[in-house]
This record gives sequence, C-alpha cells and structure tokens, in this order.
Amino acid sequence: MTGLGSRLFCKVGKLCEHIPVLLNTFLVFSITGEVSYLVLVEAPLEAEQKKTVWSTWWKALHLLSQYFMLGNICWNALLFLKTSPSIKGVFLGGDGLGQGWRYCYTCETHTPPRCSHCYDCKVCVLRRDHHCVFFGQCVGFRNYRYFLSCLLFMWSGLLYAMVMNAEVFIVILKEGVTLHSILLLLIPWIMLVSGQVSARAFAFAFIADTCVVGFLLVSAFFFFHLFLLFRGQTTREWYSSRRPYSLGLLGNLHHMLGLRWYICWLSPLIPSPLPGDGINFQVTGSLEPSQ
Repeated sequence: MTGLGSRLFCKVGKLCEHIPVLLNTFLVFSITGEVSYLVLVEAPLEAEQKKTVWSTWWKALHLLSQYFMLGNICWNALLFLKTSPSIKGVFLGGDGLGQGWRYCYTCETHTPPRCSHCYDCKVCVLRRDHHCVFFGQCVGFRNYRYFLSCLLFMWSGLLYAMVMNAEVFIVILKEGVTLHSILLLLIPWIMLVSGQVSARAFAFAFIADTCVVGFLLVSAFFFFHLFLLFRGQTTREWYSSRRPYSLGLLGNLHHMLGLRWYICWLSPLIPSPLPGDGINFQVTGSLEPSQ
C-alpha cells in the first residue's frame, strides 16, 4: 500500500506541474475568443458604418493583429518548452577550469560560470535565469529569446485586449458606480453563483478583469526582464548586484537574442544564432558581489 500511495502521489505531483501551463493556455484562448467576439459582433462602430467596406477592413485588421499576436505567443511558448536550457548533451570539458567554475554535487560534474542547479528541473542549467512556474521549465541560455518574445507578445496582446474591453467596463458602469457594478467587477464569481448576474455578463466581466490583472503582472515581468537584458544580468545576478558580464546595450542584445536581435522578436521562425556557447563568457567587471 505504501508503494501504491507513493506512486499515486508522484503521478498527482506530475499532473499538478502541468496545471499552470493548461491554465495559461485556457486564459490566452479565452481572451482571444472574447476579443474576436467583440470585434465581429459587438464592434464599437456607428450603426451606419457596420455594413460598409470600411467596417469589413476594420474587422479584418483587428482579427489579423490579434491572431498574429496569438500565433507568436503559442509558437514562442512551444519553442521555449522544446528548447532545453540544461547541460544535458553539452561537452563541458576543456583544457582547464577557469574562474567561476563550480562543482555540482547533485549532477556530479563541474559547471561553467552563470550555470546553476535547478531542483525543480533536477539538472544544471546554462546561464540560468530562473525557473518559470508558469511554463514549468527553467529560463536559460538557449531558450531566453523565446521566453522574452513570449512576454512581449503577451504584454502587447493583453494591452490590446484591455483596450478592446474598455467598452465592457463602460457598459457595466453606465448606470454609475453602484455596489452592484463594483461587485461585478471585483468578484464576478460570487455574483454569478448568487444569481445576481447572467452567465454572459459574468463571462465578459471575468475576462475583462483577467485582462487588467494579467496586463499588470505581465508588465512587471516584461519590463523587469528588459531591465536585466539591457544590463546584461540574469535574475540571480541581479539579486547579488553583480554585473561582471555586461557588454554594453548593443552587446547585451546581441549576446542574449542572437545575431539578428533587431528583427528576431517579430517571429520565432526568424533564425538568430547565439554568438556564444553558454559556457565561456567575456568578463568585463568584478565577479565579487558589491558591498
């Protein structure tokens, strides 16, 4: 029974690891579907404009924009998950171990500078930034570009969705700032369960709230990582206030995003080979933490 319980616990644990990914996927497609509905059915156009050619082009442009962002989010997320940032399959040997190399007792191997062990992934990761709980994988040397591009299009997509949902807030608040409208915006679940609103009103209010909260959270992550990118730091190095690998603004962009850093963010299909190997780094400052 103990063995059965242990195996069951492990399977439940592995299933729970995928919950954030499934939840993110559900929210992304739900928001896209709701915004598509707003564009196609509830488009903010005057009555006489809704049957004109301009209306058709307006809707086509909106749909093209949102599905371009959705495609980039999904493709970058897929490549992020498929691109392993770990030391598996990487030859770490050489003529000698330089400054910054350490020994990982878990992986039982010497690891290069900026590499550290992730106890969630159970492996050492090259130029490890952090373990992303939303994707269930570490952000490292080889998949950083896809992570940042995914954040960029999530941020722009949520900004777009929030603007498109502005009319939802206007409709909810059109009768004034009442207790009913405030509760619908703050706790739509409770309002639905208590029978105070219809399922349709709940869906619009919930997704509109999700857009606002999601935009604020993604903005914090995105601009923080832009800040780190410009400084040539990882999250772990930011904690210790070290900048020993900063190559200047253009150098950091080139090193982190690849040879085509100026255009690779448009699509994950644009090849942008990384100039380094994730093992050897040019040191431009002190490796000791600042006091």
